[in-house]
Amino acid sequence: MLTPELTDRIKQLIKQYRVMLFMKWTPENPQCGFSANTVAMLVESGIYFESFDVYSDEEIRQWIKEYSSWPTFPQLYIDDELIWGVDIISEMYESWELEDLKKEKSL
Repeated sequence: MLTPELTDRIKQLIKQYRVMLFMKWTPENPQCGFSANTVAMLVESGIYFESFDVYSDEEIRQWIKEYSSWPTFPQLYIDDELIWGVDIISEMYESWELEDLKKEKSL
């Protein structure tokens, strides 16, 4: 069950940085193609981000899916807003929306 305490913990992680990526392992050593692709798109777009390894905390890994109503990783948050997963991020990257978002939000 997603408790208020766990919800607060997830919110704190998300709010810790303007751009937060919840992924499998680290940007330097991603453990799935989706995470690797997301990292590559963010880096190529010049967007500074921090990451959280969902394998480092089982509770976060399980319950952030319910918190976000998004069942897979990676999950990208910008200014506390879920940008969704790799499919949406790929569309934004290909249509230059990531670049526009970077300029608009000064990321």
